[in-house]
Amino acid sequence: MTKNHSEKKTTHFGFTDVPLHEKASRVADVFHSVAGKYDLMNDLMSFGLHRLWKRFTIGQSGVRPGNSVLDLAGGTGDLTREFSRLVGKEGSVVLADINAKMLAHGRDRLIDQGIVDNVCFVQADAEQLPFPENYFDCITIAFGLRNVTDKMAALRSMYRVLKPGGKVLVLEFSKPVLPLLNSLYDTYSFKIIPKLGEWISGDAQSYQYLVESIRMHPDQATLKNMMEECEFEDVQFFNLTGGIVALHKGFKY
Repeated sequence: MTKNHSEKKTTHFGFTDVPLHEKASRVADVFHSVAGKYDLMNDLMSFGLHRLWKRFTIGQSGVRPGNSVLDLAGGTGDLTREFSRLVGKEGSVVLADINAKMLAHGRDRLIDQGIVDNVCFVQADAEQLPFPENYFDCITIAFGLRNVTDKMAALRSMYRVLKPGGKVLVLEFSKPVLPLLNSLYDTYSFKIIPKLGEWISGDAQSYQYLVESIRMHPDQATLKNMMEECEFEDVQFFNLTGGIVALHKGFKY
């Protein structure tokens, strides 16, 4: 029987095997480094497409006034901003991130935009969410699951705090479904993105990790199976931009 990462002494950090206990701190170092230029780099790397991917995610959320939403690994708060508008005065949104610098950046950005009344900010580990059972109507994690050491633990933690009838949405880079696109995407990822990182943020190494972490993330079908193993039901995924990104959706009944 193949052991999962939580039973191993090592795990992957990009293409490199590292001691299991080191991955979280190494990922933290990456996001401490890139936090200040995170939004700019997202726009440059995706040619602005990340905004459309997030808009699609919000559309699939079904969030409505009065709901309680967890924006996990919420970073600079793009999804939180829109969810705050959707849930209204009677609802609430928690912007959670394990990285203090990213969380502070997101908090400051939302406060500057006047978004404070129905949003709170929590530094939290996706594998051990500090919320009661059956608490949220909707949970999103956008471009964060691939950085989690134990993805199954994170999915189980999300399931625990989701209300019956609630929905989880996992937006993440995935596997292109067109051979030509796959080749072009590899060339762009490994040749261009680290150079952009060095040019914009002075940190090619962090963006090299981010590119590698995408390649190590489970493909669409594998992640669907993982979610089902964690008891999510009616799991389906939507390929966006030819499968470069996929949105997985599942329910708790």
